[in-house]
Amino acid sequence: MHTKRNLFESIPASLAGEWAERLAGDAGARVERIVSRGHASPPDFWYDQDESEWVMVVKGSAKIRFDDGRVVELGAGDHITIAPHQRHRVDWTAPGEDTVWVAIYF
Repeated sequence: MHTKRNLFESIPASLAGEWAERLAGDAGARVERIVSRGHASPPDFWYDQDESEWVMVVKGSAKIRFDDGRVVELGAGDHITIAPHQRHRVDWTAPGEDTVWVAIYF
């Protein structure tokens, strides 16, 4: 069955932390919608993933920090591919508005 959905619908009104929802995928790859609202990774926390991640900001803005000190600023339409085990964290997302991401893990 094919069900039409919209990336901007059904976002919770209140978010205690960053919110993620799996949209599609199988054992080889998955697609997630992530919503941040002024959220950032906890201090001293680093993502260190076994798979590659392609991530795009669809709405809003964010900063991703890598453990080598590099900071990448992303706005609507910007995307980046993060290699496996490339340690990174969400340093900042726009406060008071939804930052909507699409992430593909492969």
